[in-house]
Amino acid sequence: MFKFHILTIFPEMFASFCSTSICKRAIDAGKIGIVLHNFRDYTLDKHRRVDDAPFGGGAGMLIAPQSVFDCFDAVQASQPGKRVCNIYMSASGTPFTQQTARELAGYDELNILCGHYEGVDQRILDRYIDREISIGDYVLTGGELPAMVLADAVMRFVPGVLGNADSTQDESYSYGGLLEYPQYTRPAEFRGMAAPEILLGGHHAKIRAWQRQQAIIKTARVRPDLLKTAELTKEEAEFLQNFLQNSKEE
Repeated sequence: MFKFHILTIFPEMFASFCSTSICKRAIDAGKIGIVLHNFRDYTLDKHRRVDDAPFGGGAGMLIAPQSVFDCFDAVQASQPGKRVCNIYMSASGTPFTQQTARELAGYDELNILCGHYEGVDQRILDRYIDREISIGDYVLTGGELPAMVLADAVMRFVPGVLGNADSTQDESYSYGGLLEYPQYTRPAEFRGMAAPEILLGGHHAKIRAWQRQQAIIKTARVRPDLLKTAELTKEEAEFLQNFLQNSKEE
């Protein structure tokens, strides 16, 4: 079983996440486990405080080291022999990508620290954290929502979590470096809008070629930066150049 250990002072935020959709099914099937650790339970402060003012001044409060240190120690005591990565969700971390999710799924367990206030004491990061990860260039009030995003993306790579093992292959950011192609289902025509005729003919080779071309077009329009590292055949590269040239002329 792949396990996520979430270190947070707001474990109640994960109730809906763990009890619905794919996450719930994966937990019920024993494919993943999500263990919530409230590091406030480890504080030695009589008022149960886990934060304090930063040395040197500055706005806001910081998560102090004691409760997090003790919480991490307790979590890691249960992980002998496991391949573990300790993660801090941080706006100043490295960007979270599909490739990162795939890499993290290669561990046995992930320990995810959710910060709050103005951040955490640097000694927490120095002692425990292997990777600081950001889900975007913006600031949230805490690390709980980013932790859910990371867990959701990672669990999709855990064997048995998705019903279709190919689901993580032919999708955005996995399709050879391209965005996913447009998709259609029944009815073939709906309110005057028809699904592409080629998808209805059953010629699989032509359908795959069309899908690749549409993925190239969508990527060129929405995320052209991805084309620098996309895996294209010679024919696909020529198709891209023709598309870009025609777009300029229009």
